[in-house]
Amino acid sequence: MTQVDVAQKEEAEYKRMTRSPIFGLVLRLSIPTTFSMLVTSVYNLADTFFVSSLGNAATSAVGVVFSVQSIIQAIGYGFGMGTQSLISRKLGEQKTDEANMFGTSGFVAAFLAGLAMLLGLIDLPFLMRLFGSTETALPLACDYGFWILLGAPVFCSSFVLNNILRAEGKASFSMVGLCSGGIVNIGLDALFIKALNMGVKGAAIATMISQILSFLILLSYFVFKRSIVRVNIFKTSRHLGDYVKIFCVGLPTVFRQSLGSIATTLLNRAVRPFGDAAMSAISVANKIYLLLRSMLIGVGQGFQPVAGYNFGAGYYDRVRDAFNCAVVIGTAYGLLAGILLYSCSGQIMGIFRRGDLEVIAMGGKMLRFLSVALPLLGYSTFVNQLYQCLGFVVPATFLASCRQGIFFIPLILTLPAYMGLTGIQVTQAVADVLTFFISIPFHISIFRTILFSPLLQPKPPLFPRGASSSR
Repeated sequence: MTQVDVAQKEEAEYKRMTRSPIFGLVLRLSIPTTFSMLVTSVYNLADTFFVSSLGNAATSAVGVVFSVQSIIQAIGYGFGMGTQSLISRKLGEQKTDEANMFGTSGFVAAFLAGLAMLLGLIDLPFLMRLFGSTETALPLACDYGFWILLGAPVFCSSFVLNNILRAEGKASFSMVGLCSGGIVNIGLDALFIKALNMGVKGAAIATMISQILSFLILLSYFVFKRSIVRVNIFKTSRHLGDYVKIFCVGLPTVFRQSLGSIATTLLNRAVRPFGDAAMSAISVANKIYLLLRSMLIGVGQGFQPVAGYNFGAGYYDRVRDAFNCAVVIGTAYGLLAGILLYSCSGQIMGIFRRGDLEVIAMGGKMLRFLSVALPLLGYSTFVNQLYQCLGFVVPATFLASCRQGIFFIPLILTLPAYMGLTGIQVTQAVADVLTFFISIPFHISIFRTILFSPLLQPKPPLFPRGASSSR
């Protein structure tokens, strides 16, 4: 690809992100990101579906290792979201060289962080107990956890490649990479668990293979130069400040994901006295809720590049419009999903634990509580994502800490003492409602002080015809 071709591609993308009608643009970027999140959650549920046929201990083991996966995701998403936010704003400012540097540096940092996580293999039983495994489920949790930790470097760096593509508006490219791995994962689950009788180890190996496939597909877009941003090892930053900047912007995601892991661990510990049946029910219900919530996050990941790009370019009205479009789409989805979840909670649980009436009843009750919070999730999620994609680290980190930290942790430590298992089942729903209310003043504040302030409005830059921002 010649220099002129690169310049024309950059100009076309700039015009698309800063001139296209907002609703259509947000929708076009949200559909592939939402579909990607859906497929990712479906293959997580596929593990649960196939493993559930092995018994409650196996299902419980997958739930325990899910906490470890959340830590890996926290690192990967942290570097990925920090990189995405910086790249989208730099592209909006027409500073492609800086975007290339942040993309490469974020990728390298995530891979090295994934390598560091291999230290968890030193004493795997201790780690699994730490995350809430029962003695019954411990051998299975170790089998599953070994392969998940082994794949950590690839998992972490894949998140960065995925977010770079989203930052430059190539959401459909990232969708192909993620969905290909997800579909392969489901097929390998059936092969390894059912046909080859490999148990939970087979589910973990299937996950690792599928993640490697996704990584290779995502990497190919950069190798064959189909992206605007270039990942070039020679462009890796040698300045600590650049890595601090990536990490700080991604910090809300690290907090969100890490607190999610802590929350799941505390949840497992709270459920443990009620036995493997209760633990199995809560694990399945959580993954179903994660599936539904992941689609809201997908909508947010579609609007974030639009908001970041236009914020960097100085079009603050388009930032406001992108947020409002996301809220309308997310709230409408949340209402429909909440109604479905409440009406069909027992039937949905029955898909995973057919005939196990005890597990179905416990999990169904939790899903009905969660259905009440679903219509509110979009708004609170998008307020948090707005702060993060515009680079306001402190409020974004606070908001990211509310749902499964500031509110969830005190609730899970107190409600079970007064309400028993019902206290565990209702905790996440209460935390989500409280997060919704705390998000309202933050929404009002950023609109009034930043996005509506004439004094802070920079003059929108114009992309010189036929010129590239990198030269």
